[in-house]
Amino acid sequence: MSKSKCLVTGGAGYVGSVVAAHLLAAGHAVTVLDDLSTGHREAVPDGASFVEGRIQDAARWLDGSYDAVLHFAAFSQVGQSVADPEPYWRNNVGGTADLLAAMRDADVRRLVFSSTAATYGEPSAVPITEDAPTAPTNPYGATKLAVDHMIASECAAHGLAAVSLRYFNVAGAYGRYGERHAPETHLIPLVLQVALGQREEISVYGDDYPTPDGTCIRDYIHVADLAEAHLLALDAAREGEHLVCNLGNGNGFSVHEVVETARKVTGHPIPQRTAPRRAGDPAVLVASADRAVERLGWRPRRTDLAGIVEDAWEFARR
Repeated sequence: MSKSKCLVTGGAGYVGSVVAAHLLAAGHAVTVLDDLSTGHREAVPDGASFVEGRIQDAARWLDGSYDAVLHFAAFSQVGQSVADPEPYWRNNVGGTADLLAAMRDADVRRLVFSSTAATYGEPSAVPITEDAPTAPTNPYGATKLAVDHMIASECAAHGLAAVSLRYFNVAGAYGRYGERHAPETHLIPLVLQVALGQREEISVYGDDYPTPDGTCIRDYIHVADLAEAHLLALDAAREGEHLVCNLGNGNGFSVHEVVETARKVTGHPIPQRTAPRRAGDPAVLVASADRAVERLGWRPRRTDLAGIVEDAWEFARR
């Protein structure tokens, strides 16, 4: 892989910071662009340049010295997108349109986009492949799908080389980089908050699904595996092509399995209570990563649930 100068939008957030750290370790030059609305200044890796700003303003300083953009700057809370969709359309879609225009004007020709498997909605078959129908069930997924369409148009019309990576539940930690969302909605950090005494119990939404233990099954991918996929995607991007790849472990873990694993890892009892199902929660969401294996040469290496939880627990205790 040739060394590149990369702009990482949203690089002060969870996934963006880990990808920025991997880029630096691989010898690339990195500039992080983040407005710190959800990111953390201290999460920007040592060795990266930092610009505090919005993706809408990238044209002010993005120039032809950059080789690629890795784009993570999106609002990503599903429930929030349902209650207050307007900021999601303005930021995720409008902001990306401005970013693509800035890239075009500066002749920056490679893009890796952090998409989401929420673009598929409720799957008709599992594991989900890239050929599955896209029918998002919330504005967050709809905005990400709109951006994927926008990128495809940019590739066809202007020769952009782009890869969209669609993934479900990112988890784990990478050294000093881990999950810190406010509010937190992801299962593993929520369970660990109970172990830390920051939360009394974990709510399990539904225990009567058609799964072996009655709770929802989800595909968890270690954030370091995810970062490695982004670097491979950067190298695999081809002029005029918009490549879409799912990322996942290829199997899933139930809510009960996650809670029980966290009990073993932390040594805490972690009380739980059963709550009513949440509307729109499919029983099983698991991604097929066959295309990523074939086109990117990617394989997840940190697939053990206990290992994922252990990394997250080490970060949470800090």
